[in-house]
Amino acid sequence: MIARFLFDIEIEKKIAIIFIMKKIPELLAPGGTLDAFKTAILYGADAIYAGLPGFSMRARAKITVDEVKEGIDLAHAAGRRVYLAFNLFAHDRDYANMNRVSEVLNYLRPDALIISDPGVLMWVRENHPDVPIHISTQANICSASSVKFWQNAGAVQCVLAREVSHHEFKSIREQCPDIGLEIFIHGAMCMAYSGRCLLSNFITGRPSNRGACAQLCRWKYDVILREVESGIEMPIEEDERGAYIMNAKDLCLMPRLAEVIESGPDSLKIEGRNRSEYYVGSVVRAYRNAIDAYARDPENFNPQPFMDDLNVLESRGYTTAFFDGPVPPDAHDYNTTRSSSDYHAAGVITNVDDKNITLELRNEIIAGDEIKFILPNINEKVSIKIDKIINAKNGEILPKMSAGQHNSVFIPIEKIPNQYRDKFVPLILAYKHK
Repeated sequence: MIARFLFDIEIEKKIAIIFIMKKIPELLAPGGTLDAFKTAILYGADAIYAGLPGFSMRARAKITVDEVKEGIDLAHAAGRRVYLAFNLFAHDRDYANMNRVSEVLNYLRPDALIISDPGVLMWVRENHPDVPIHISTQANICSASSVKFWQNAGAVQCVLAREVSHHEFKSIREQCPDIGLEIFIHGAMCMAYSGRCLLSNFITGRPSNRGACAQLCRWKYDVILREVESGIEMPIEEDERGAYIMNAKDLCLMPRLAEVIESGPDSLKIEGRNRSEYYVGSVVRAYRNAIDAYARDPENFNPQPFMDDLNVLESRGYTTAFFDGPVPPDAHDYNTTRSSSDYHAAGVITNVDDKNITLELRNEIIAGDEIKFILPNINEKVSIKIDKIINAKNGEILPKMSAGQHNSVFIPIEKIPNQYRDKFVPLILAYKHK
């Protein structure tokens, strides 16, 4: 079933011919869970990055070694690549576990390792010389000189820091033509310099640079004035800007995607290894369709339809961040960390048979709701009105159903237009108005 629907062979052949004529970067998606892995493949990611369990920047990522292996096998069967993040800053005690790391790498056989620590890079070159090395954004690469340093050390690709502007990237590309350059195009921004934050470590004891960041920059802060002699505390009144003083909006380069592609990056990276499969699939689909639209007709490329697809996602608002240089004032939301979107996930398809689609819920659904399914390789959404809620466990008709406990509903297959039915497979996503 997965092999049958992972990608449309004819579409990929046509696009491949165009790609040869004009360099098109790979689309790199996060795989923090096995479901996210599968969803990224389904919706068109060229490559997936995942954490080497226990040894990456996302120590809390919910994916096991065996699940990573399954994800890699699925990706390779679909002609996709997988890069494993091994980007911890290693202490001496970490090297005592390297024999176990070797066993895991031999078992997983990734297409590359993402590294930030020079000592770890040296260990990989000595013990796994055939594994390509990518340098993590945690290495804070902001210049052509840094790229050349890592290239001389054995790296084949460098992930540039988010703080690199578009003008700087073009200069780096010109000076470093024979190494892969990777940039972030979508996802959360860190208030510290490329993730070098001590707030989480200092206040909660959770080390941000070892995958356990508590995201204190998203917290609401109140300023208190304390009189020294009496100890009386008085809150300082806030203005209309509120108290979310460090709340960065999410990076989104969709409005500038044509400029990004034309500057010659090798890989466009979506942040989000701790995000849901709904987020991963929706963002991958938007950028996959946008990149392919640009490849077909660069001169008339319009990012707005694909931006509309991103606007239905829950986010902190969007910013182009450092693309044009120092971040503008509107790159932060000082009022709230809540999403401004009017939509949220409805559910994910878990089974399709001759009679019904089984939709596992991600939010409450009520009889009369309209849900929209997003399909791979096409821009159209398929809207379905849910006239009645059919409990997939027992067929009971309900007025509404909440999410959780794998709660699922049946949607009669006859509700799906004939021309789209072959696109309805497990892992297809749906969203609805809040």
